Amino acid sequence: MFSPTVAAMTFGVVFLAELPDKTALAGVMLGARYRASYVYAGVAAAFAVHVALAIAAGSVLTLLPSRLVDGVVAALFLAGAAVLFFRKDEDEDGEARAPASQTFWKVAASGFMLILVAEFGDLTQIMTANLAARYDDPLSVATGALLALWAVAGLGIVGGRTLMKHVPLKLITKVAATLMLALGVFSLIEAITG
Repeated sequence: MFSPTVAAMTFGVVFLAELPDKTALAGVMLGARYRASYVYAGVAAAFAVHVALAIAAGSVLTLLPSRLVDGVVAALFLAGAAVLFFRKDEDEDGEARAPASQTFWKVAASGFMLILVAEFGDLTQIMTANLAARYDDPLSVATGALLALWAVAGLGIVGGRTLMKHVPLKLITKVAATLMLALGVFSLIEAITG
């Protein structure tokens, strides 16, 4: 049976926990560079997988080796930073061109993979598993968690699109690459130090 109270409580907890997390930053970066609907489709699908795993696995997710997860996250962030730093997609007059490879499937797959790996074993996924175990109400917890994660992703992507209207793409790209580099180094340090 569905409980609106459990769903609302889960939404609030997960939304507040995820808002300052790397997902919002990833949404801003991807939303600034690619078509928002394509990015959102991939990110939303990744969160659906995360919530399904959290609900199905319960608190078993806390047993995953955090060093491995941090290492993979570090590699993805560092690779993303390298791509952004070295990518040439501006005309000589400084006007941004839409990349030819900006197909739905490529952009959605990029968003999906980034979120799928970066958020695997994340606090909100573990929190969702714990809430599902505590309330023994997987449907309500899954609904609240999924809506919260989708809301945060949407805010990040819309923020990225809005930012692009007021700030040059070249500057956004450099800032995004620097932030991804910092997140990659931070994740690598966590992977090494455990």
